[in-house]
Amino acid sequence: MTLRRNYLHWPGIARALLFLGSVGMFLAGGYLAADYLLDSQREKQLNELGGLALRSSEAVIDYGVSALGEFSDHENHSCMSGPMQKMRLFVYRSNFIKDLRVVRPDASVVCSAFSETLEFDRGWVGRDEMLESEAGNFRLFQVNQFMGTALGVMVDLDHEHSVIGILGVDASLLDVLPDELRGHGSVSLSLTDGKQISSAGGAVDPREDLLRFVVASDKYPIETLVSVHADAFHAWNREPIAPIMLLAGLLGAVFGALLSRNLFRPRSLLDRFDFALSQGRIRPYFQPIFDLGTGKVVGAEILARWIRTDGSVLPPGRFIELAEQNGRIPEMTWSLLSTALDEMKPLLRAEPDFRLSINIAPSHFVSAGFRGKLRDLVKKADVPPHQITLEITERENFEDPDLATICVANLRGHGFNVAIDDVGIGHSGLSQIQRLRADTMKIDKFFVDSVTLDSTASSMIAMLVRLAKEMDMDVVAEGIEEKAQVDALLECGITKGQGYIVSPPIAAAPFLELFAARAASGKLRVAATRAA
Repeated sequence: MTLRRNYLHWPGIARALLFLGSVGMFLAGGYLAADYLLDSQREKQLNELGGLALRSSEAVIDYGVSALGEFSDHENHSCMSGPMQKMRLFVYRSNFIKDLRVVRPDASVVCSAFSETLEFDRGWVGRDEMLESEAGNFRLFQVNQFMGTALGVMVDLDHEHSVIGILGVDASLLDVLPDELRGHGSVSLSLTDGKQISSAGGAVDPREDLLRFVVASDKYPIETLVSVHADAFHAWNREPIAPIMLLAGLLGAVFGALLSRNLFRPRSLLDRFDFALSQGRIRPYFQPIFDLGTGKVVGAEILARWIRTDGSVLPPGRFIELAEQNGRIPEMTWSLLSTALDEMKPLLRAEPDFRLSINIAPSHFVSAGFRGKLRDLVKKADVPPHQITLEITERENFEDPDLATICVANLRGHGFNVAIDDVGIGHSGLSQIQRLRADTMKIDKFFVDSVTLDSTASSMIAMLVRLAKEMDMDVVAEGIEEKAQVDALLECGITKGQGYIVSPPIAAAPFLELFAARAASGKLRVAATRAA
């Protein structure tokens, strides 16, 4: 008894464990995903901040080069007292230039606007130690002085003289880190040879676990380096984690509920499809084919629907691919046609010109025994073959076109009609249409949707109508939803159509009511709006 009681409780325990496990997995996955996404966003932000500092530094160089160019064009660069006074005045008026020096082409100093600044230098570089810029005829180098470092810009004046401007890159230009990182990181500006010009931020120990983000200039041989302690980086801007975790938990709960509800379902989808097929729950629905001019219903296409035990209806997109992949299409086709013939027999007898259409897969169409079984089934239903149209879709190609041609001719010889479905978007093209010599051409909804919007679609449809006329074929337009499409198709020469403008696919009983109502209404008309 105890074992039986435990067994009976097991499904509930399993469902609860599965639900909790799903929530836990989604929370863990959500945390990892959030952490990864936030890290990516933080990296992007720090790269952008490094780019901001770099652009500020580039602006200083732009200013310095422009100012030196202006000075070079208008001033006398001798070291006499007059020109020297002008040089000092130029420095006073400049925002970022701290000193001017006239130098020889090898960069040895001839004179300085402020000669006392020469005593602040902690060494001086030669021309070959400077970095040449591709953006212009000037060179950049580090100026190492007792009070710190600065950026030197050397511009050649002629073969004998050059001028150097010493630029002050203030740390405030690099102070771009947010408050949360300011004490745990730094931003520095360096030449591409590794020599640092300036920096801002807290002290950073290179032996610690640091994350580094380098942004290089496209204009000058400079780059910015953003260095941040890893712990501070990961603790920064974590506010989005809470809503992400909440969403992950909700998704885990929904997923877990769905899994736990379906945990002990006894059959696979294919098993349930086979059972539904054996029980006759894969039912034919009928969509009217009508005269575009009068609205009279002249036929119907059989379309499959799965009627579930709770009364809900599954459209073919939910099970047709399953049937195709598992070889169930022939059995389903025969079941649909047999049921449809039985349900529509009174209408077929009362209306000799009414035609019933059904889709046939190309592989089924040319299979052994298909034609014989079709003739037997229609004969048993006591329906004339000319009232049956077999629609061959162009979405699937014939492996043996010659065999397909023979099969079409054979069936037409026995009185059946053959239609080529989805014309214009499938495999065959005009050559296969000409080869098969079918009775009807069904123009795909793709062209119908465009007929009022695109003149190319109208031209294409008109061309297909002319081709059909030359080959003595009928034409039916599929997927009509608007009155304007009816008018445009009539102008193209099409007289028959199919679509929601008259009715969606419906079961036999409402279809017969629709047919009777339209037949009794006297003046038939096409609805101007899409049917519900």
